[in-house]
Amino acid sequence: MWLIGPIGFAAPWLLLGLIALPILWILLRAVPPAPIRRRFPGVALLLGLTDDENQSDRTPWWLLLLRILAVAAAIIGFAGPVLNPQNAREGSGDLVIILDGSWAGAPSWQARIDRVDTLLTEAALADRRTAVINLSALPATEELPFAAPGDWQNRLPGIQPQPWQPIDPAAWFTETTGNFETYWISDGLDWDGREDLLAALETRGGVTVFQTPRQNLGLRPARFEDGEVIVSATRSPVGNPLETTITAIGLDPAGVERQLAAVPLIFEPGEAVAETAMVLPPELRNRITRFEVTGRRSAGAVSLTDDALKRREVALIAGRDDREGLELLSPLFYLREALEPTADIIDGTLDDILLANPDVIIFADVANLAGTEAEAVLEWVERGGMLLRFAGPRLAASDQGRNVVDPLLPVRLRSGGRSVGGAMSWGEPKTLAPFAEDSPFFGLPIPDDVTVTSQVMAQPDPTLADSVIAQLTDGTPLVTRTLAGDGQIVLVHVTANAEWSSLPLSGLFVQMLERLAVSTRPSTPDAAELAGTTWLPNRVMDGYGSLEDGSALPGVAGEVLAEGIPGPDLLPGLYAGGDRQLAINVIGEDTVLNVAGWPTRIAIEGMDVVRETALKGWLLSATMMLLLIDVIASLAIGGRLRGPRADVAAALAVALLWTPDAQAQTAEDFALRATTEVVLAHVLTGDAEIDEISQAGLLGLSQTLFRRTSIEPAAPIGVDLENDELAFFPFLYWPVTADQPLPSREAYAKLNRYLRSGGMIMFDTRDADSARFGSGSPEGQRLQAIARSLDIPGIEQIPPDHVLTRTFYLLQDFPGRYASRDVWVEAAPINAEQVDGMPFRNLNDGVTPVIIGGNDWARAWAVDANGRRMFPVGRGMSGERQREIALRFGVNVIMHVLTGNYKSDQVHVPDLLDRLGQ
Repeated sequence: MWLIGPIGFAAPWLLLGLIALPILWILLRAVPPAPIRRRFPGVALLLGLTDDENQSDRTPWWLLLLRILAVAAAIIGFAGPVLNPQNAREGSGDLVIILDGSWAGAPSWQARIDRVDTLLTEAALADRRTAVINLSALPATEELPFAAPGDWQNRLPGIQPQPWQPIDPAAWFTETTGNFETYWISDGLDWDGREDLLAALETRGGVTVFQTPRQNLGLRPARFEDGEVIVSATRSPVGNPLETTITAIGLDPAGVERQLAAVPLIFEPGEAVAETAMVLPPELRNRITRFEVTGRRSAGAVSLTDDALKRREVALIAGRDDREGLELLSPLFYLREALEPTADIIDGTLDDILLANPDVIIFADVANLAGTEAEAVLEWVERGGMLLRFAGPRLAASDQGRNVVDPLLPVRLRSGGRSVGGAMSWGEPKTLAPFAEDSPFFGLPIPDDVTVTSQVMAQPDPTLADSVIAQLTDGTPLVTRTLAGDGQIVLVHVTANAEWSSLPLSGLFVQMLERLAVSTRPSTPDAAELAGTTWLPNRVMDGYGSLEDGSALPGVAGEVLAEGIPGPDLLPGLYAGGDRQLAINVIGEDTVLNVAGWPTRIAIEGMDVVRETALKGWLLSATMMLLLIDVIASLAIGGRLRGPRADVAAALAVALLWTPDAQAQTAEDFALRATTEVVLAHVLTGDAEIDEISQAGLLGLSQTLFRRTSIEPAAPIGVDLENDELAFFPFLYWPVTADQPLPSREAYAKLNRYLRSGGMIMFDTRDADSARFGSGSPEGQRLQAIARSLDIPGIEQIPPDHVLTRTFYLLQDFPGRYASRDVWVEAAPINAEQVDGMPFRNLNDGVTPVIIGGNDWARAWAVDANGRRMFPVGRGMSGERQREIALRFGVNVIMHVLTGNYKSDQVHVPDLLDRLGQ
């Protein structure tokens, strides 16, 4: 191919015809010799006559130019011009295309897939075997998965970025055999083992790297300092100043996730790290679940929060003032010291504190409450609050809880107290007994120097043992607890200061407050604390930073969690262990991002893919347009563009310049197209993107039916409920959108006729990843509004023996892009019973008129014009298996619609055989 700048020519020799253009110009401009003027007497007879037709003595220059341009456009068009021609790469033998496949490539993942697709197309032209490897998700096999380039192009939608960087891929490649050329799609970040992998690949053949310098941002875990939430981020490469926005995401009081706060984050020139502070009220701060870098779709741009950031609100109330201003003697001194690093302290009157609705209220030697205060505190506890009380001289001297159990005390108390040298004297100070297994303090080590010299005594009672959660070595209760409504009341039988016990002076005091959930743990547990524990995934994060439910995943050992390195065995996300939550983030506190550097011997190319554009059609069209203008102009100059000729010219211009909409069709054309062959249809929602996905989904299902069954559907059709006839279609796919308008009364009438006459509608709310059927999602609410006027029978979840589970394939799951089993169909008849010898009941003698779910089936089925999958499903091979089950469910649905319940008629086989025998 011959190139002129960005334009190439497939047949450049045809351009030699341009040399003839000047000659053509000269010939067109040539005129005959001037005539000789002679007088002829007979001319007098012609005077007064007029000529209706006239002709110019020479062709105007602009008309000549028009004709020259038309000829030039034709010559250039036939020369086969191509804009941005792509020359096929030279190479032979096997080709391995590898991608870093980490979170850093997620923001531009489609560009990487496009580059891989282009490389596969070039490999197909060269007839090369190819293998596509995601370094962050290496195959389980030890052999390179070589296949035809076309096969890998079909698998590209299933290759997705992972929320971690490659982990020692060089070891995997050293176990493979054979030589090959490598194309490396780099994410632009350096990672451990990259040099080793490059060395291993160079021993097998040449290496070409594709990498585009782009800004990568990583959001570090947030921390709490001096009443502020500090959020920091790192970037690579370091260079010009950069300003972005950090958003705090959390749940509002209604449980809906939304943006709670946003602050700017500014990188100074040449700085790799930037910090910003958020000042938030405790109520808002405790609701934060994650921080995000606005506009960055990447797991590295998301930082999850756990208990380390959440701080409980604790109110402190003392029964007496400080003694002569000595802080160490204050009943609240040690409580403040223990709680201030991990909790928000609230002071004030009891009425004001109850209005603030704290998490915990602590009474330090408070004996009596005035007026209605006791009732207000008890009501607050029953709503879920926690009342923690410490004893003291006032409580010991009062008559609270002596004769009857006080509602604000967990046990009855004896009069007076017990102390060294008192009436009920110990011989020496007592120590703490080991905590029982059912105690919240179980497992805490007890220091030898923790002793108790005085305490308030609990009245012996048959139920006393049920309330004791800590006791002394002589068996007397030290901490008692009882439940009240949704809350609890806890009494520590010693003072909150060191007057009666050395407990407030020890670290055990802080640990006991943590176990009672009075305060949160101040830091991430270390390896020793995590050893021997198992943590369950609550929510896990994918490479794009989206959170998914992790309840179905296996637990993770505490030793793995302590390492905190994300990978296949430790997905980034939130992990729950007992009463704690621990966040594993892609970016750590000390993570630094470095640009991937390559040796000078490695060829590096950009990631941009420039598409070829053939210009031949445009130029030949321009030629035809110029010639049409020439014809009309010539007629006009010659004075012949009048009367019928003008009408013909106008009609010719309209015919050539105006092309009717290819999609426009009459009612007859619509009916003919819908009834000539089996056609699947989808409801037009008004959302162009959703309608395109529905069309692509039904196209993919139609192709699957064509390949696997005797059904040969035509191309699917979009149906306008208001204008189109529905009776032509056996099946309607209806994707429900939140803003979809309700059908008119006439449309509802057509829909009800359609349902009563045997048609089926599959309603898809596409929200199974975040909601369930009947939930309050916007799509679910819109479906409820749509269904109010539809003649839909009673529905139930698909039972295990429904005919849809065996129409063509044997199925028990009905996934789409999501795998929820919450799929509903017409309810079974009341008299449907099990028949002896048959594994299923005779359910629904007719076809179910509706299927309702939110699994987003269209995206799982969707293919583009080349038959390639358009949307990823799940992860890796398990995702492809889910897509396969989704296609099988689609086949079962269409077979059910077209053949009825012939499978259910098998229940009649025993009766028929019995009659034949008679």
